[in-house]
Amino acid sequence: MLSISNLNQSYGQSRTLWDVNIALEAGDCLSLIGRNGVGKTTLLSCIMGLAPLDSGSVRFDGTDLSKAAPESRAPLGIGYVPQGRMIFPLLTVEENLRIGLGALKERRTEIPKRVFELFPVLKTMLSRRGGDLSGGQQQQLAIGRALVLEPKLLLLDEPTEGIQPSIVAEIGEVIRRLNKELGMTVLVVEQKLPFVRRFCDRFCIMDKGRVVAMGRMPELSDELVSSHLSV
Repeated sequence: MLSISNLNQSYGQSRTLWDVNIALEAGDCLSLIGRNGVGKTTLLSCIMGLAPLDSGSVRFDGTDLSKAAPESRAPLGIGYVPQGRMIFPLLTVEENLRIGLGALKERRTEIPKRVFELFPVLKTMLSRRGGDLSGGQQQQLAIGRALVLEPKLLLLDEPTEGIQPSIVAEIGEVIRRLNKELGMTVLVVEQKLPFVRRFCDRFCIMDKGRVVAMGRMPELSDELVSSHLSV
């Protein structure tokens, strides 16, 4: 479904990604993990067309996205929840959700019922401004906005950052449902190893802009954690 091949990226003279190769099959739930500053968010930006590639390619369902405009992703079926949520604080919850509808090829006016089934709190707050919500509610809104697209692939960047434990568990269960019950492919950047081990099937460790280890979650050994993830 998603194929990243020999991807290199830099900002000026500063190289951020080195020959990155990652492949996701339909139905995968992969966590991209690593210390701060190793290139995880930059890689998602490359997938979304928000950062230019020096070389290599990004392909989704056979379509080459390497030089495609950022707005081409949503119509293809890619949903993105950026780090820091980036909702529109002065718009209502409903307006934030409806913004996602404008990215679709076909004209649609209804917010999918699934969004409210997964996040019932959003239905009770449709008229509230996004900026008035708690951090956890804003994260639910950000994920709901991406799900309005009914994507095939969902990218989440640090979805548990700054969120209270009860909402972290809810978000994890939503990811599980999307992946296991609905067959959605998920790529999540995450720092919390207990969360990763519980809700993801595979891992990919990055260190200094390179992929240094990949495998099924049971293969995430203490040795790998100590070598590449411990501070």
